[in-house]
Amino acid sequence: MEVVLLISFHSCVAALAAAAFVLACPSADAQTVVITGAREPLSVERLTGDVVVIDADAIRASSADSLVDLLRREAGLQLSRNGGPGQNGSLFIRGASGGQTVLLIDGVRVGTATVGQPSFESLGLADIERVEVLRGPGSTLYGADAVGGVVQVFTRRGQAGTPGTRVDASAGVGGYGSRVLSAGASTAVGRWDAAASLSRESSDGVSALRPADAFGNYNPDRDGFTRQSAQAQLGFKPTPGQRFGVLLLRSKLDAQYDASEFNPPNFAQDNTPDFRNQLKTEVSALDWRGTLGATLSGSARLARSVDDLTSGASVRDRYRTVRDQFAGQLAWQAGALGQLIGSAEHSDDKAQASGYAADVRRRNTALVAALTGAAGPWAWQAEGRRDDSSDFGSVNTARLGAAYTVAPGLRVRGLAGSTFKAPAFNDLYYPGYGVPGLQPERGRSLEAGLDWRAGDRQAGVTVYRNRVRELIAYESDRSFCPPDPAYNFGCARNINRAKLQGATLSLLQRMGALTLSGQVDFLQARDERSGARLARRAAHQESLSANWNGGAWKLGASLLRVGARPDGGAQLPSETTLDVQAGWQFAQAWSLNAKVLNATDRDLQPARDYQGLGRQAWLTLRYASDL
Repeated sequence: MEVVLLISFHSCVAALAAAAFVLACPSADAQTVVITGAREPLSVERLTGDVVVIDADAIRASSADSLVDLLRREAGLQLSRNGGPGQNGSLFIRGASGGQTVLLIDGVRVGTATVGQPSFESLGLADIERVEVLRGPGSTLYGADAVGGVVQVFTRRGQAGTPGTRVDASAGVGGYGSRVLSAGASTAVGRWDAAASLSRESSDGVSALRPADAFGNYNPDRDGFTRQSAQAQLGFKPTPGQRFGVLLLRSKLDAQYDASEFNPPNFAQDNTPDFRNQLKTEVSALDWRGTLGATLSGSARLARSVDDLTSGASVRDRYRTVRDQFAGQLAWQAGALGQLIGSAEHSDDKAQASGYAADVRRRNTALVAALTGAAGPWAWQAEGRRDDSSDFGSVNTARLGAAYTVAPGLRVRGLAGSTFKAPAFNDLYYPGYGVPGLQPERGRSLEAGLDWRAGDRQAGVTVYRNRVRELIAYESDRSFCPPDPAYNFGCARNINRAKLQGATLSLLQRMGALTLSGQVDFLQARDERSGARLARRAAHQESLSANWNGGAWKLGASLLRVGARPDGGAQLPSETTLDVQAGWQFAQAWSLNAKVLNATDRDLQPARDYQGLGRQAWLTLRYASDL
């Protein structure tokens, strides 16, 4: 049954605050330290934003088949994917589009500048040690595109000062001809720390498209994928409080999909060729972090990320983004005032695309000032940022928040922020569509939250409203486009406005070896010009999970229900998936895990005309030991 929020944002705050004690979970434990919420390590209780933390234990215990599948189980995050695992996916945080989300890998921004969104499908779970998600406005901290939020992935890293070596490896087989192999190690010797991992995943999959799709692209062959990745970090501490580090990551995805060619001489539709997306993601970085005095610390990073996609069948297009980045930051502990942060950033994005007349480039320089502090029951957070871009000039953003501890374990918080999304290179330069001079999309966001913790119980609720204007969309009216005949069929234009509002509620209860959790997300995402619901956004999403840890034995089950959602003139039905799993540690370093995904074999349609996987069983053998 579809649920639509009909009450105003202000009345929603009061109603849901009362409901928090009935069905409501904070994103992380109060003592959890996160980086993404303030650019510096801080405990969650000092943040006024909404941050989700998924640590290594939660990743290993999850039945998720990919990073996006792991993320969509969190309230406030929805997934749209062009088929099963390995296919292109978009993550909607609080209803914002896939291009209104920033993806960081160990602080390095990644993604394609041509389409203007992250490529989540290039990352597997084997190399990931931790994930932090900032839900809500993040442009003041991380610049363009953080309208819905920020996802930061942390890869494996050794810990200097913690001697010893940890080694792990796993091998798994599953339905649809699926296989996964991974191995990794981390160590620390004296002033040095190091970590590395390798992984390979593959699956025969199913046809990406369903029969009788709207454009006649269905091909009954299986559209599988192979993903290979390698990651390494090396660190050196010349003196206490100082660390220099090197990060290298490379991922290669080869995924089949369904489409059509229209080749001469008759230009008839041909949907039989083997279409493939071959995506390479590379990240390299040099960084330093250290103390400069009793109350002053600093950090600096020089990095490059590459997103290189070749797509097609007999004719292949290439889209390559190279992003060079530099960031320097100082943090000063200013006594009762709190922590003052000053940061300077510079990025240089260069893109090549088959359809472009020439290579394109964008340079951006940004200055950030931030303050976080706490005194007694109060905590506060204030930030300001100025971005100067070679494409669209200057943009100023700001964020202001406060939290108040009403009673032990009970905290109320509020946050307001402004955001912007830069025009993608396709919006500016793609022949016959892109229009130079487009302005950034701009947004204003408000949210209020209530968190409660008491022993083994945690509960929370967040309500939010985000209004975005100057959305870039297709303009069919020729009179608004450049006079060039190439634009006779329309162009890109700042034309739309959207309102995204909703509520996130969750509950966590521990009872000895058993942990129960539930999350509910309500979302109203509408085009303010037409009043229509935004495509692929469900009005509600619910998840329930139960996990039992009996020492050598572990059992778990999770249920995810996604409401009906509009897509391309059709209404996709609601979907409910059940995953179950069991683990057995049969020796000190060895364990065996069995899981069944989509155990009830529901027919899943992750986007209009696209096919998800049916029931899939997995069996995985894992070795993990401290040497």
